[in-house]
Amino acid sequence: MIALVVKVKAKTGELAGLREAAVRMSRAVTMNEPGNALFAVGDGPDEDTIIIMERYRDEQAMEDHRGMPHFKEVGREMGRFMDGKPEVLYRFVEHQ
Repeated sequence: MIALVVKVKAKTGELAGLREAAVRMSRAVTMNEPGNALFAVGDGPDEDTIIIMERYRDEQAMEDHRGMPHFKEVGREMGRFMDGKPEVLYRFVEHQ
């Protein structure tokens, strides 16, 4: 299992748009990616950030996520609202 905690900063005045797009991404991931166990969007520590928690079955499932049409489509939309690249705060790999 692989888990990520990602911080995403919004451009000034664009937090609502970023959050809305991220929630759409969450719904698409949940409906279309059997290798994903969690894609949750929450408030960040700053007034202009969101936190995304992701959990994947394995590396392949995480790679598959990046190739999905919804990742590309909604990801581009999220990019319009983002101030820079997402920052991976934590990456946890469970070894069995």
